[in-house]
Parts: sequence; C-alpha cells; structure tokens
Amino acid sequence: MTSSTDTAHDRRQGSAIVAVLSLAGIVVAVMQTLVVPLISELPALLHSSASDASWVITATLLAGAVATPVMGRLGDMYGKRRILFVSLGLLVAGSALCAFTSSLVPMVIGRALQGGAMGVIPLGISIMRDELPRERMGSAMALMSSSLGIGGALGLPGAALIAQHWNWHSLFLVSGGLGIAAIAAIAVFVPESPVRTPGRFDVAGAIGLSAGLICLLLPITKGADWGWGSGTTLGLFAAAVVILLGWGAFELRTAEPLVDLRTTARRQVLLTNLATVMVGFVLYAQMLALPQILELPEATGYGLGLSMVNAGLCLAPGGLIMMLISPVSARITAAKGPKVSLLIGIAISTVGYTLGTALLNAVWQLIVVGLVIGAGVAFAYAAMPALIMGAVPPSETAAANGLNTLMRSIGTSTSSAVVGVVLAHMTQPLGTAVVPSLNGFRTAFVIAASAGVVALAIGAFIPGKTKGRTAVTAVRPQAAGPEASEVDAEVLSDAPQA
Repeated sequence: MTSSTDTAHDRRQGSAIVAVLSLAGIVVAVMQTLVVPLISELPALLHSSASDASWVITATLLAGAVATPVMGRLGDMYGKRRILFVSLGLLVAGSALCAFTSSLVPMVIGRALQGGAMGVIPLGISIMRDELPRERMGSAMALMSSSLGIGGALGLPGAALIAQHWNWHSLFLVSGGLGIAAIAAIAVFVPESPVRTPGRFDVAGAIGLSAGLICLLLPITKGADWGWGSGTTLGLFAAAVVILLGWGAFELRTAEPLVDLRTTARRQVLLTNLATVMVGFVLYAQMLALPQILELPEATGYGLGLSMVNAGLCLAPGGLIMMLISPVSARITAAKGPKVSLLIGIAISTVGYTLGTALLNAVWQLIVVGLVIGAGVAFAYAAMPALIMGAVPPSETAAANGLNTLMRSIGTSTSSAVVGVVLAHMTQPLGTAVVPSLNGFRTAFVIAASAGVVALAIGAFIPGKTKGRTAVTAVRPQAAGPEASEVDAEVLSDAPQA
C-alpha cells in the first residue's frame, strides 16, 4: 500500500510540476508583450521605416506559428522535457541577441528565435497529462492553458515600466533572465515524460506546413501595409491554399506524419480547433482596443489620457481574473464536461464585448469590460486542452495541443488584421493627426462579439459529456525503477468520446 508520506511527497511533486510549467508558460507570454510599449518608437530605435520595423512583431508571430506544431511532434518523439529545454533555449538565445543590438536585421532574427518558445504551452500541457494523477489534471491544464493570457496581461505593465524608466534593451535582458530561471526550475522539478512515439520525424511535412503557414499569416499581418487587394497579398493567400492542400494530401499518405490529419478530422478535435480560432480572435481584440482608449488624449472626447504604465496596470486585473477563474473552470469541466466550460466562457466574453460598446466613458468601466472578457477567455482556454486530449491518444498529445495552440495564433493574427483595418479607416482628426474614432472602437467590439456568437454556434456541435468515462492507455513510471508500465488511466473526468 502507498503510505501517507509517499502520497504527500507525490502531491508536493505534482504541485511543483504545475507551478514550474505554468511559470514557463507565463514567461513565454511575457516575451510576446515585450515590444508592445515600443511599437511607436521602434522605427527610430532601429533606424528603419515603420513598415520594416513591424517585422520585429511579425517575425515572432511567424516563428511561433511554425514552431508550435513542430515542437509538439518532436516532444512526442524525443521527450517533452528535452524539447521544452530547446524551446526555452531559443527564447534565451533570441533575448541575448536582441539585448545587444540596435539594428533591424539582428533584432528580427532574435525575435524569431524568441517565437520558437511558443511550443512551451502544448509541451507543458502534455507533460501534465503524463505525470499528474487524473484528479489534478483538470485544474493544472486549465492554469497552463490560461498562462498565455495571464502572462500577457501581467507582462504589459511591467514591460511599460521598464521601457519608460530604463534602457529599452533591458526588456530583453529581463526576458532572457526569466528564460534561464524557467530552464533551471524545469531541470530541478520536472521529470522527463516516459510517453514516446517512436519513428522518424516528418521533415517534408514540417517544411510544407511551415511554408503554408507563412504564406497564410504574412498577408494577414502585412496586408494593411501592402494593400488587401495587392498582387503580393492575394498571391500569398492563393499560395497558402495550394500549399496547405498539397501538404494535407501528402500527410494523409505518410506513414508517420507531422500531424495526424485523421485524428484532427475527428469531430471533437476539428470543432474545438475551429472554435479556438474564434476565441483567439475574441481575446486579442480587447488587447488592441482597450489600451488605445485608455491612452488617447482626453481632447478626443472619449480618450482617458493615461500613461502607458497606468494603462497597463488597468489591464492587469484581466490577467489576475484568468488565474482565479482557471480552477473554477476545471471544476465545472469535471462536473459537467469541458464543452460546458467552453460555452460558458465564450458566452461571458461575448457579453463583455456587448457591454464594451456602451461602457467606454471611465477608467473603471474599461476595467470591468476587461475583467468580464478575461474571465470568459479563461473559461474557454481552460476547456480546450481537455476537449483535445479527451479525443487523442497519449502518444499524440503534444502534437495535438501544438496544433490547437496554432489555431489560437491564427485567431489572434486575424483579430489584429481585422481590428487594425477597422480602427485605421474609422478615424477622426486630432490636431494635425488622425486617431481611431469612438465608433471605430465600438465597431471593433461588435465584430468581436459576433466572433463570439460564431464560436458559440461551433461549440454547440462539439460532442457533449457521455455517461461513461473514456479510458485510455497511459504510460506512467513505476516507483521501483526507471522502467515504465502501462496502466489504464481515465483521462479527464467523464471525458467525452471522440
């Protein structure tokens, strides 16, 4: 029998794994927000045009989109902890490069290396599935999944404070230091997962997916600069369609594909990923709109005239509420199933944007709007890994979660493009400049609320909770030795059938 001492030790070890992996996820999210306070100053800092300087952000997005599914597959094959070190190592290397340059090309390369760390989120969720007892998995994965939103909301005011009072290179020194701290903590507290998928890495599939994603995301992020009807934009969209269709056909004929499209095509996985695109859209719209309203001058008639730091502090409660909501979502998932949590979250976020069309007149109103939207996103993000892992075998969890995280990136990129176009075309004069109008912000909120309605419609068709429980075979290490034994483990209380 297992002694109470062993049980207490296992509990402490599990808590350490959850804390360290969630910290790593927050570090990655902070990395994404690093340059937000510098956006308007980047051309001068890097001695480049505004269009060229925007590659500092675009490079991170593209690299993260490519790295997420690739790192997930490598983790399934060669060890999730090992690839976790690789991902965080890229973050540290990219931070070091950015910290010691003021030139555009090295900065873009460094930010692309940082984007490679996006694989940390799906890898962390997969390690939790392999290492934690079933009763702890729901809350742990909810926190890990929400770490992107938590880190983004909490990192923004910190980055603004550093940018305002210290040399801007300090931002990258801090991110590199956080990456090193995360690597050290993982080395001490997180064991290597014994679950592996032997085989050969699908190099051709990785190249094809990378090319297709770049052709898709480049025009989404740069279309406003190039012109949405330009030959470059339309040509890249057309190339994305052709490449991704060809990639899909190739993957279906490959014995050991990068992404198992047959698994991905399962109703539960497919609909969850489609809903994830919409939820990513919903999350990012408020991150683009709320800071601008808070910082615009009062002379506009609706701007609140806050400093960059104070605006970031007003958004920080949205990250804190995500941290508090994650365990609540996990309990609802355990009792009612992850579909219910997903629908609750989407509905709350949609209500938040609806409120946002009216509550734009005071700082407290925008804080309330951010809290409501953040709470909804926390519910939705916490439910997504449960839905995905309730429908895929343990040997594919990192790759499947990587693809789900990629869907978030596509949603946030699309949100950035759509909201950016709306705010760029619905403007009003402010002295010699033009700024987004109040109606522009309201229109952006209506569009985000509409995305929430679409997500609700998609989520309604996700298979619901079944009466029985889904048993899957999981590999867990034996206490007496390094060998692993196969045991039947129930993953995610009352997980829905695929």
